[in-house]
Amino acid sequence: GGVVWGVVVMMDECQASEHESFLQKEQQQQQLPPPLCCESVDLDPNCLYPSAADLPLRPLPAIHCNFTHFFAVDFLKEHHDQYIYRHANGLCVIGLAPTHIALQSHSPVTALDFNVGKQSRVEMRATGKRKNNAYKLEPNSALCKVVSGDTTYIVRCCVKGALLEVNERLVKLPSLLNSHAATEGYIAILMPKPDDWKEARKTFLSLEEYRDCKGLHEK
Repeated sequence: GGVVWGVVVMMDECQASEHESFLQKEQQQQQLPPPLCCESVDLDPNCLYPSAADLPLRPLPAIHCNFTHFFAVDFLKEHHDQYIYRHANGLCVIGLAPTHIALQSHSPVTALDFNVGKQSRVEMRATGKRKNNAYKLEPNSALCKVVSGDTTYIVRCCVKGALLEVNERLVKLPSLLNSHAATEGYIAILMPKPDDWKEARKTFLSLEEYRDCKGLHEK
């Protein structure tokens, strides 16, 4: 009987201890602050997003967000200014800078021809996932001919690299050079090797250097 009573007493003590522990946890939970609720927190909206007045009317095009802008000024000839937009993966988009003589002429660009050299640059388009058949061109290699008024201008590669594609739309829509030379009116896309890029980069101007060189300052 004594053994049984001892067990009963121990069970009562354990239950009492568990009950006391339960009460302590319940009290602690009651003392905890309530969970945060979005409606109960007074947040300044300006901390979450900028003022609508500070946002651009339209999202910036990818060419301004994902590419670093470089410029080849007076490339081989005076006023033959071209841009080289370089992506982080090494791709280079080649086109006419705003100060290129063809875009400064009183006559708009009326024609563009990729038939330069021994083979049309359109036929040199690279295919396949790895573009292993891409043609290798030199910085002074011609990409196309641009006609403005009675004058024909040669557009160059500016950097040694593999020709991945040319903008065939310009053959039917040369007017893109007059209105969107920096975006839809690009000339070609090349992939230079890292060493070739480093060498060419020494001769290019940054966007700020280009603006200073040409007296182009945003108001």
